[in-house]
Amino acid sequence: MPAPALVWFRRDLRDHDHAALGAAIASGAPVHCAFVFDTDILDALPERRDRRLEFILGSLRELDAALRQRGGGLLVRHGRAVDEIPALARQLGVGAVFANRDYEPAAKQRDTTVERRLAEQGIRFHACRDQAIFDCDTLLTGAGRPYTVFTPYRNAWLKRLTAADHAPIDCRGRLAPSPENALPGLAELGFLPTNLGELGIQPGMSGARALWDEFRTSRLARYGQLRDFPAVKGVSYLSVHLRFGTLSIRELVTAALAEGADSWLNELIWRDFYFMILDRFPHAVDGAFKPEYDAIRWDDWPAGLAAWQQGRTGYPLVDAAMRQLNHSGWMHNRLRMVAASFLCKDLGVDWRLGEKYFADHLNDFDLSANNGGWQWASSSGCDAQPYFRIFNPVTQSEKFDPQGRFIRRYLPELARVPDKYIHAPWRMGHLEQEAIGTVIGRDYPAPIVDHAAAREKTLARYAVVRKTG
Repeated sequence: MPAPALVWFRRDLRDHDHAALGAAIASGAPVHCAFVFDTDILDALPERRDRRLEFILGSLRELDAALRQRGGGLLVRHGRAVDEIPALARQLGVGAVFANRDYEPAAKQRDTTVERRLAEQGIRFHACRDQAIFDCDTLLTGAGRPYTVFTPYRNAWLKRLTAADHAPIDCRGRLAPSPENALPGLAELGFLPTNLGELGIQPGMSGARALWDEFRTSRLARYGQLRDFPAVKGVSYLSVHLRFGTLSIRELVTAALAEGADSWLNELIWRDFYFMILDRFPHAVDGAFKPEYDAIRWDDWPAGLAAWQQGRTGYPLVDAAMRQLNHSGWMHNRLRMVAASFLCKDLGVDWRLGEKYFADHLNDFDLSANNGGWQWASSSGCDAQPYFRIFNPVTQSEKFDPQGRFIRRYLPELARVPDKYIHAPWRMGHLEQEAIGTVIGRDYPAPIVDHAAAREKTLARYAVVRKTG
């Protein structure tokens, strides 16, 4: 009988179609399963209320129950993962540790440290590809370099794809017995309850399955037509489940191909693309992907940043988006672009401050996509929109929330504003404002900046990039 194996769960909280679990079972060794509440991560969180931690706890309860039905269970530790995993591996006498690959620089450093400490004990470390269809240097340009433009990357991705790349991974088999190991509660981890339950967010594999089944049968085929309208139920709402791996990317790709859902498949390919960019170009975590954009001088405007964070800019679509984020930990993707563009190119505030705010508040925060999205909006990233492309928050509102339904949902103070003014309520006459009980500057803020003037200022700000080029 070979020495036992240990599967280290991280952002892959399911017991099916799981690369590390499948590889461990295929090795023929008895398989133990573990999760670490990593204090290197938890101690860095800005608030003691965090929906993501509550989501993880709910998902772990379901995962533990599923593993116990197969004779195993989840061994849970609370501490530094770089200490806990080598110690647990030594305690269990394992010959190998299996984990799914992570692409964030801090995670890669953690895994390198764990691998070294395991090697000192004669234990192998296997990193498996799971959260991406293609990763590392699988897809390269003709010059042998990583892609930095999405369309050629997508074309290479589609050309390389075979059925085997998105086939489900067999994870059947009994697991090594695990002692009863009660999961800690929020209080034991030093955290407080959130409104996750009130929001109706169901964690775990069952939550993912319910959302996925509903999206696949009712909206997947129409995703391309519905995806840009925040007042419409058009997107999948699966992002937090993809972030924590309660369902498999391979299953989603298989369905997108079967349905001919090209717009949806494109989004999944973007996800791989941003993983690859983060993995191959880690300098983008702290600075511009295009270094010349680090020469831009941003405004130091704490009041402007605070107004944006609180949804008090005077631009209804931007404010509604930010209030949605603050209330729910989620924001519609179209609005993420609008809100990010507004902070960088209307307020002139450093994109990194917006990126951090999203990182602190998004349930589905993923460093690769968040960084990629913010650098796209600020024009400093790979394949980003040109610096002179500046979203107009009013025309974006008119186009994507034409009746103001989304705006009114999150800005009740504008409920009585007529449709023709809902996108720019400051255009109402004062008598009309008084008549409906919504006075701009009293009941709702006046615009914090004039968009046309801000646009000219932004073009001048970005002139330094033109000169450098």
